[in-house]
Order: sequence, then structure tokens, then C-alpha cells
Amino acid sequence: MWIDTHCHLDAAEFDRDRDEVIARAEAVGVKMIVIPGVTTGNLDLVRELAHRHGYVYGLGLHPLYVHREPPGAIETLREQIEKHRHDPRLVAIGEIGLDHFVPGLDHRLQEDFYVRQLELAHEFELPVILHVRRSADMLLKHLRRIRVPGGIAHAFNGSEQQARAFIELGFRLGFGGAMTFDRALQIRRLAQELPLDAIVLETDAPDIPPHWLYKTAEQRAAGEISRNEPGELPRIAQALAELRGLPIEDIALRTAASARAALPRLVQ
Repeated sequence: MWIDTHCHLDAAEFDRDRDEVIARAEAVGVKMIVIPGVTTGNLDLVRELAHRHGYVYGLGLHPLYVHREPPGAIETLREQIEKHRHDPRLVAIGEIGLDHFVPGLDHRLQEDFYVRQLELAHEFELPVILHVRRSADMLLKHLRRIRVPGGIAHAFNGSEQQARAFIELGFRLGFGGAMTFDRALQIRRLAQELPLDAIVLETDAPDIPPHWLYKTAEQRAAGEISRNEPGELPRIAQALAELRGLPIEDIALRTAASARAALPRLVQ
């Protein structure tokens, strides 16, 4: 069984054919999907989708959108976590974190939301799903201060030192479509050399398409869209198998075990 540890199944890109997308994923063995929350406006939807399809979800406020949140957003999130804390399909607080890549964002506001959500994860004893984009050191600084039950550093693209710091704090690292590009030397080296029990697989669909779905700038300008899907996970996993020189069956078993260790409610 494959576990897609990060898929925005609620995204508008899937509105026209979501059932077909799910059918394609299940046909290739993707039996579990983690759907992270990103705004106060989509928390009900991710929960509803997880229950409808037998998947799991996170509740969190994404750093790219915190500037759009209304006053009291953290309180709203806390109420949702409190209300659903015993739901076995609620596996994490997330997607939370910091984004220091996209220009023009309010880093102080992001940090405030991140810290307050770490405090919620600590209070409710839930792991976190982290957005890590040129922000690993700042994320780690607060994780050392506010201890949470581990989680996943999603779409990891940091240094080996940063990777091992996350691992020491009980985190697994998410690898997906970026790993399939030959030019992604750092990501591929980490995927090859880090302990396999520290790695989980993800698509981040509809984002971060693997190389076979990627569109050039000219294609994008012409209106062609690179939509990723959870059904791409086994082929992404094949890239990891080749990097590590292991049978694909071993990758399936061991990354699924890593996902369950990172998000313990997955075993229920």
C-alpha cells in the first residue's frame, strides 16, 4: 500500500474530476492520503473529504495565506481541533510553517501563526506537518523551544545538517516530484543517503509535478497546466527505489512504516 503523506485533494483543480482522480490513485495502490488544512475556510472541507473517502486530514493555517485570515483565526482553529480532537482521522496540525521564498510576505505574521500553532500541537499532543521553504533554521529554532510529537517536514529541500536536525527532533522528511528531476542534485543526494526510515513519500498534488508532468515556461504561457495527482506516487517512488538500489516493494513497505511512525493515528 502506498501512502501519499501530502495531497491537497480539496484544491479547486480537482473540482471537475475529483472522483476520477481518486479512482486512478486507488487503481495503482495509493490507499491512504493525508489532506492538510490550509485556511480557516477549508477546514470543514478537508475533514469531509477524509471521511467520505476513508482518508485522513490535518487542521492548520498555511503560511502563504495567513495574511488573508480574519481576526481570531487561531481561536477558530483551536475550536476546530478541540471539537474534533477524538476523531481518529485527524492525524496532525498542518500545514503550518514559514515561507521565506515568496517575496512580499510578512515574516513576522507568519512566525506568530507558526508559533501559536506549535503551541496547539503541544497542547493537543498532535504531530505537525511543516511547510519548509528557505526557513528550516527558524522552524527548528521554535521546535527546540516548543516540543511537539514530531511530524513531517513536507517537500524537504534543505541541507543535510538541517535534515538531520529535523530527524533528531523526531521528524520524517517528505520527498516527492522534485526528486524525479536529474538536476535536483541536493534533493536526490539526500533521498539516497538519509536513513530510509526518516523518509516519507508525497505528491503535494496538484502542485510540485514530477518531471514527466512538468511544463516549460512556453507551455505554461500557452495555457497548458502541470496538474499533479496522487496516482503519480508509485512512479515517484520508483525514482527513490532507483536512487537507493532497492526493490520497489521495499520502498512501499518502509515508507509506509515511516508515515505511520510520523503520524501515529494512521495505524488506527
